[in-house]
Amino acid sequence: MKQFNPPAGGPKGAPGMGMMPPRKMNIGVLKRLLKMLFGFYPVLLPVSIVCIIFCAVTSAIPAIFLEKVINAITYALDNGVAWEVAKQDIVPRVLLLIGFYVVSIIAVTLETQMMAGITQGFLGKMRKALFAKMQNLPIKYFDTNKHGDIMSRYTNDIDTLRQLIGQSIPTLIRASVIVISVFFIMLYYSLYLTLILILGVVLMVAVTKFFGGNSARFFMAMQKAVGKGEGFVQEMMSGQKVVKVFCHEEASQKDFDEINNELFEVGYRANACANMLGPIIMNIGNVLYTVIAMAGCLLLVVGIPNPGIQSLFVGLAAIDAGIIVSFLSMAKQFTGNINQVSQQINSVVMAMAGAERVFTLMDTEPEVDDGYVTLVDAEILPDGSIRETDHHTGVWAWKHPHSDGTVTYVQLRGDVRMTDVDFAYEEGKPVLHDVSVFAEPGQKVAFVGATGAGKTTITNLINRFYDIADGKIRYDGVNINKIKKSDLRRSLGIVLQETNLFTGTVLDNIRYGKLDATDEECIEAAKLAGAHDFITRLPEGYQTELTNNGANLSQGQRQLISIARAAVADPPVMILDEATSSIDTRTEAIVQKGMDALMKGRTVFVIAHRLSTVRNSDVIMVLDHGRIIERGNHEKLIAEKGQYYQLYKGVFELE
Repeated sequence: MKQFNPPAGGPKGAPGMGMMPPRKMNIGVLKRLLKMLFGFYPVLLPVSIVCIIFCAVTSAIPAIFLEKVINAITYALDNGVAWEVAKQDIVPRVLLLIGFYVVSIIAVTLETQMMAGITQGFLGKMRKALFAKMQNLPIKYFDTNKHGDIMSRYTNDIDTLRQLIGQSIPTLIRASVIVISVFFIMLYYSLYLTLILILGVVLMVAVTKFFGGNSARFFMAMQKAVGKGEGFVQEMMSGQKVVKVFCHEEASQKDFDEINNELFEVGYRANACANMLGPIIMNIGNVLYTVIAMAGCLLLVVGIPNPGIQSLFVGLAAIDAGIIVSFLSMAKQFTGNINQVSQQINSVVMAMAGAERVFTLMDTEPEVDDGYVTLVDAEILPDGSIRETDHHTGVWAWKHPHSDGTVTYVQLRGDVRMTDVDFAYEEGKPVLHDVSVFAEPGQKVAFVGATGAGKTTITNLINRFYDIADGKIRYDGVNINKIKKSDLRRSLGIVLQETNLFTGTVLDNIRYGKLDATDEECIEAAKLAGAHDFITRLPEGYQTELTNNGANLSQGQRQLISIARAAVADPPVMILDEATSSIDTRTEAIVQKGMDALMKGRTVFVIAHRLSTVRNSDVIMVLDHGRIIERGNHEKLIAEKGQYYQLYKGVFELE
């Protein structure tokens, strides 16, 4: 891999590799995140915060005890007071401080346990909400977004919230409380020394704003670059065979290097700024510590009156050694906690970038479903009317409620009609033009044509994966826009060219078509599809575990299981989109018998390039650039000697 050298001069300059300039952190995302946190844990989270605040205050008060003890010891030494007398003033304060620390240990133990539960619980709820949202997204979202980038939101982006909730938020609360508490304690003791500290803090804030701001913008860009990289890797993994067949390894490596270098550059800039911030803040704190020590000693030697809040109660007096020592301790604590706050900026920014990407997916418009016609079990009465039942009778009906309160039932027969349909995936780029298709119950309708002619698009519209731009699609006389999508799709079976098998047994994958199907029903469906013989020869038969999309099976075997999955659903309408294209000629002969049985009595839409698959169809429609240019059965189209004839003649010559 070509080595990438960091830009000269460190983090200066604009982002490289054609990246858009990184944006600032979105405060609205943080507000939304906190609102969700409190919504999920309205009791546990406030209790945890109270424990954090108590521990922070406890860690701020030792300076007060230190000042009192030092002054008591100094007074005893200067005035010859015996230890027996002095300890009556010292020991109670030490014991009280020990008591505070014991309670603090209990509080911090409770807080860490509760925050661990809150953190993991919140991440679990976020993933659950994200997955639930994903189920309601339209197919278009998955067609237009890289799957690796979507996966990155579940893993990388949500994991950034773990650091934020489990560490950054408690640290920020604890550090903020300590800083505020220590500031007022210091102001109580000495106004002059506090003013010196404030000047140092102003410098710290300026440095934090400069380096932290740059770091924040580049961390947000880095989060997006990670998603882009994961999307590319996912593509390469799924297409590894294609890469090797076409000897595309070097070109893929070059593309990955560019993406990886892009990620390197923004990551380098982000971490360069972030890594500089901590040491600079720490050394400013060290300088400030030295300046305060020198100023305190000067005030002590010169005897200048020391104004502070305490002077309002005990009168104006010179500074003493106890105040200086405790003040130095508080100054170190003050700057140390400011440094801790600055160190959390990176985690906060990365979490905000991750949360923004998660919320972007969660805010994506869901799939619109305004249908109200549902699919119900029914029975046909002797007079021909239809009545809804609470058990399956083998008859399905569309339940159509009307605005006047009446309900009508239409038997599900599988009559599908498209009339004058126009459609475009992108506005201004039509894919279908004035398409009309009429499929009567039990008919087999085949679509043939060149790649991109619009065959699969028609079946996508029947499933309502996409909605038409113009025209009508009616199912048993009901406009499919009025049918609930879940019920519409439940009445349709589909076998795709690309098989998708899930982790689980062969039986589980067949049952995916009908979750309440019995083992016997699944086995009968496998027999119908012609898959039973090869399944019984597997090591564990129907209980054989499938992983990685059924990688331990051949392409034809995977397709047979996919066909069996559609068969067990027993839908009245079947869509076969190149269902036998991945099956060899011998296997096709085996499965064709099962396919014929599967299609018997159903309305079937077939998309195929093999004319042997479509020649026995009732109607064959030839598409060209989104238009139906020929329609009829095999004999009619051959007699017309049009495009179908030319296609058939070409295939015949090849054979």
